[in-house]
Parts: sequence; structure tokens; C-alpha cells
Amino acid sequence: MLKRVLIANRGEIALRVLRACRELDIETVAVYSQADEEALHVQLATQAVCIGPARAADSYLNQDALLTVAKAAGCDGVHPGYGFLSENADFADACAAEGLTFIGPSGDTIRKAGSKSAARDIMRAAGVPVTPGSDGPVTSVEDALAAAEKVGYPVLLKASAGGGGRGIRRCDDAGALPAAWAEAKAEAKACFGNDEMYLEKLVLRPRHIEFQILADRQGHVVHLGDRDCSVQRRNQKLIEEAPARCLTPGLRARMGEAAVRAARAVGYEGAGTVEFLLDADGEHFYFMEMNTRIQVEHGVTELVTGVDLVRQQLRIASGLSLDFAQEDVRLEGHAMECRINAENPAEDFRPCPGQVEFLHFPGGAGVRVDSCLYDGCTLSPYYDSLAAKLLVHAPTRLEAIRKMRRCLEEFTLEGFPTNAELSYQILYHPTFVRGGCTTAFLDENLPDLLDFSRRVREKEGDA
Repeated sequence: MLKRVLIANRGEIALRVLRACRELDIETVAVYSQADEEALHVQLATQAVCIGPARAADSYLNQDALLTVAKAAGCDGVHPGYGFLSENADFADACAAEGLTFIGPSGDTIRKAGSKSAARDIMRAAGVPVTPGSDGPVTSVEDALAAAEKVGYPVLLKASAGGGGRGIRRCDDAGALPAAWAEAKAEAKACFGNDEMYLEKLVLRPRHIEFQILADRQGHVVHLGDRDCSVQRRNQKLIEEAPARCLTPGLRARMGEAAVRAARAVGYEGAGTVEFLLDADGEHFYFMEMNTRIQVEHGVTELVTGVDLVRQQLRIASGLSLDFAQEDVRLEGHAMECRINAENPAEDFRPCPGQVEFLHFPGGAGVRVDSCLYDGCTLSPYYDSLAAKLLVHAPTRLEAIRKMRRCLEEFTLEGFPTNAELSYQILYHPTFVRGGCTTAFLDENLPDLLDFSRRVREKEGDA
């Protein structure tokens, strides 16, 4: 096994990795910016080292600083978490060059899967269905217009190196494309340092279904079932659940097999996710992208399968083979996650970080909370607005919904606004309760959901 791991991240994912390492008797070295000096992962790690100022570019994205700390601290592995450098092929290569095990796929694999345009070509060759779109990257507005004319509007302009909903713009006609092109390229350059774009047909009102995969160095690849991530805004997920209610056993098997083929096609190693769009007819699915890292929502898969995904990452990176086969994977019950973000949905989801004045997390059987917050701490304005992940597990989907409602009723965070109330309203919406949400659900229902919340608050104030 690895002996000492540098956790090249922060927040709740740094804690998640730290805990898995502790249970495997692996020492941990945390890194932190000046803004995170009092962060929980800093307090709990075996060793912690400050690597720079608050700005991510000067700290968590500083590859030289991370590698210097890893070598000086005697680490033999680096876990990138999610975000930051987790899908940076050059960083994976740099770790290998320094004799450090990058806990994830190789730089070559990240390049194959991480370039969305290149991945489409690889998947098409592997027999994985892909949405109609450009043949490789589009290098100019003229190329984009020609590709859009070929596949038909509406289309999506997407960053080849994108993720987390960044670098994506919808175009409903040719007149809107030049401005969308400029915006998407600028955002992609700022977020990923790479403004390469590709174009694909927009599948209207789809469901967002993803499959968790694990692959070891010995050539074993398994999937651990699916997650429905259709409740999202601005291409960022808000509520995730497993398994997806909309999949028949036959469709689940076909999509799972496609996910395994996708992983094999890029020579994958470690934990990853293959994301699909499921058409409105509920039968046709298309490869969207492959995330070469642990996902924010990995906990729902852990709850329904009993597999510790971060532990598996560490085992695989240590050279061990998977200790179970595809036929051993069972999906038991139903799991659900609500992402609690420091933001104000009534003000266009404006980020609202600040100091935690009082905090109470829900508990009870089948309840899990992943968070780095504690009473008196500050949620920094320099990074992601994620405050906590509330997860529940129950025998049925309806029981999971009821348990999550109860958890949101118990959840208390004073000091800054969150989206918890919006999540609570969604859990009562008939479309969600029936399991009928598409990726258009929140956009179509947000005004009514916010208005209902406002009227409830006003009624409580009158009382």
C-alpha cells in the first residue's frame, strides 16, 4: 500500500480522502492556502503545509509548489480530489516524472478522455453512441456555423477541456452563435487554460444519467450502477440519486456495458464516471463525457453498493486488483444527495459565502453528511460555494425522499443563505416525486418554486 499521500485539494473532498487514508493506515499531508489556515482538513491531517496566497492560481493550482511539498514530505502518492488539478494531464505526468503515484488515470488517458472532442471520436470507434456533432474541434466561428447547419439547431458549444458546466453555451439559431462562441471560449480559457471548442446537437429535455466505473491495472473493469443527475441549473447538479427510476433493467444493462467499453477504450485506471444523455423517449442514450476523477456525488453510489470508492482508488493506485467482479455488484435500496451551496436562489444564485454562526447537521439511520464546516468557521469566497452534501439511504425511493425532507427540516446553518429551502421545495414537487425530472425541470419550474418559498416565509412571518 501507499505509505504517505499528499492531498492536493481542500474542503470536503480533502476530508473524504483523509478519512479513507486514515482507515488504511496511510499518512496524509494536507496543503492549504493562507485563506484555509483554519480549515478542518488542515487540522486533521498528519502534516499540513501552506502553499501560497488565497487565489487558487497561487496555491491549489500551483503544480511546482505541490510537487515540492510532496517530495519534501516524503510522499509516495498524490490524490487530486475533484476540481483544481484532478483532470490535468500535465500534472499527472509531472507526478509520474517525480516518482509519485498519481491517484487516478495516466496523463495519456486523461488527454484521451478529457478532451471532449477527442473522446467523442474514441467512443464512436468503440461502439458507444454519441450525439451528432462536429468532427473533432471547431477552430473558428465559420467552422462552428457550418457544423451547426449540418446537425441542425439548437446546438451546444462546449469546451473540449470543460467540466462542471463551464465553457458551455446554447445556440438556437445562427444569429446567436458568434456571441456564444466568444463567451464560451473566454470562459474555457479562464477556467481550464484551454479554449478549444467543439459542437454537438442539443438533445431537448433529456435525462442526465451517469455510470460509476472502477478499473485496475490488471485489466479488470466494472461499473457500479447509475446515478440520475437531471435536477441541475446552469449544467451544475443540485440533487442526485441512485439508481435512476427511469431505467428498465435491460436499458441499465446496455448503458452499463457501454460505460465499461468506454473505460476500456481509453485504457482507464481508477475511479471515473461515464455520463450519458437519455433521450425523451427513454430508449436512446448518447455519450456526453467521461470524468477522469472522483465525482462530487460519489456518495450515493457508495450507499447503494456498499463500495468505498476512495478506498478502491487508493488500493488500485497501490497496484492491487479489484476485490470483486461485476456479478458481485448489487444495488440495494435507494440513495439521494442534496448539494447545499452558499448561494441565494432568489438573486440568480448569487454566491453568498461567509462565517458560520450556528450549524446543526441532521442525523439518524441512513443519513450521511459530507462537509468541511464547523461552528465559527468561514466559507471562503475564493473557492467553490459548496457548503455540505446531505445524503440519505432507504429501502425505496419514496422513503428516501421522505428521509431527505426530514433532514432538510433539521439542517440549520446561520450566517449566510443557502439553497437548502429550494431543495426542500423540489422534494415536494409532483414531477420530482413521480421521478419525471429532465434537465429542463429547474429552469421550467424555478419561478414557481421560489414564489412558493417566498409565500411560506411571509406566512411564517405573519404567524
